[in-house]
Amino acid sequence: MASVLFPSLLLVAAYPRSGSPQHERMQSPSAPSGTSTPFLVRLNPELEAVPPGGSVWLNCSHSCPLPVRTSLRTQLRQGKTLNGSGWVSYQLLDVRAWDSKVRCVVTCAGETREATARITAYKRPRSVILEPPVLEGHKYTLRCYVTHVFPVAYLVVSLRRGGRVVYFESLERFNGSDLANVTLTYVMKAGPNDLRQPLTCHARLNLDGLVVRSSSAPVMLQVLALSPASKALASASIAALVGILLAVGTVYVRRCLAVQTQ
Repeated sequence: MASVLFPSLLLVAAYPRSGSPQHERMQSPSAPSGTSTPFLVRLNPELEAVPPGGSVWLNCSHSCPLPVRTSLRTQLRQGKTLNGSGWVSYQLLDVRAWDSKVRCVVTCAGETREATARITAYKRPRSVILEPPVLEGHKYTLRCYVTHVFPVAYLVVSLRRGGRVVYFESLERFNGSDLANVTLTYVMKAGPNDLRQPLTCHARLNLDGLVVRSSSAPVMLQVLALSPASKALASASIAALVGILLAVGTVYVRRCLAVQTQ
């Protein structure tokens, strides 16, 4: 059975994240002793999910009572920075990588410690639509649309008939950094028993343990129309049958008339 996948990527505007950073100050576990100062470092939030193109604030707090050197190490683009007593807040802009790790490094009295956070960007499909099947000859063409989804490389689109998967496609070869629309086209044969089974299209994002699922409304297979060749054959068959019936009727009538005249 042949299948064709027509992906198309659409650029979208960034989603600005509103709100201000949250600041928190940590208590020092103990006073400085000698040249070594015990202290804690925390990066908050430790896990944050944003729409692709969005922004996020991370707050790096520490318990060092002495002057410190603080830095944020990340491949994401940084924006504004806010400072306070025992904390520094960093703004990260235009997050488009599905999974990014961020480290806050603090040096206090010659000792360096760090805290880490994870920023993810994904978008559940806005819609999953399965068009009514189109009958062409003896095969049905199924077309499913998955709109505004990210990241496409982690997307699997499948077609199910009566709950059983009849076809699926993984889009791991697509590595775009924007929201995308995906169209899946599949051609299948169907028997009489298949006309009573619902067809559905399913989109699944496998995000390293996080699974996001969306599905279409069910549709049913129907005998929508005959092909031109089938129509011509049916017309010819009907015409031949009518001709045979007329010939048989004519012979019968003649016999009846001959019997009556005798």
